[in-house]
Amino acid sequence: MQLEKILQSQGFGSRKECRALIRDERVTVNGAVIRDPSTNLPTDDLVFAVDDQPWRYRAQAYVLLHKPAGHECSRVPTFHPSVFTLLPPQLALRDVQCVGRLDQDSTGLLLLSDDGQFIHRWSSGKKQVPKCYRIETADPVSEADAARLLAGVQLEDEPAPVLARAVVLDGSHQLRMTITEGKYHQVKRMIGALGNRVTRLHRESVGGLSLPADLPEGQWRWLEAADLAQLAAYD
Repeated sequence: MQLEKILQSQGFGSRKECRALIRDERVTVNGAVIRDPSTNLPTDDLVFAVDDQPWRYRAQAYVLLHKPAGHECSRVPTFHPSVFTLLPPQLALRDVQCVGRLDQDSTGLLLLSDDGQFIHRWSSGKKQVPKCYRIETADPVSEADAARLLAGVQLEDEPAPVLARAVVLDGSHQLRMTITEGKYHQVKRMIGALGNRVTRLHRESVGGLSLPADLPEGQWRWLEAADLAQLAAYD
């Protein structure tokens, strides 16, 4: 693939802008400056650098973000900064999208990608993908509450009770709950159906992939092949 096309595909700007980067000698491959935008390079395992910052070629972008509170999962946020401000501009130019959403006051694991099939698979409620949340509540929670969540609670505008796949009590005001649907504000509404209220909501895992313990809030990293395999290993 021509180098200018490679840069464009990786979110470094328009074809014209990428040609300018190359002609300005800002792009290197294996430490060597490439001056010809039409230079053909194999993309397998290709690592290049722009302004001395290394980038690996990725045909599709798969990203994990540790979402902090106070950010909206929207490119056009209403009241709070967008989660996209936490990512390099190259990812925005690649039209990376959130895979499902977390409320602005919620934290935890958020997947993003520019792969439409991937987004659909991991955000569709029909796929029954398990998502585990750590929840803190305003009032105490009990084993009876856990039993009700497992049996199913009735939510407004839902024809049938909505149930949790798993519930574990972690304290008087804390629990972990796994759901496999993706209904609007589902966790908060389920806790509300108990006559309680969520004070903190943190997503710990999606599918078989857990939020890395060493990834601070507001930071992101690429998902590699092993991560994608782990994500899919939940059945």
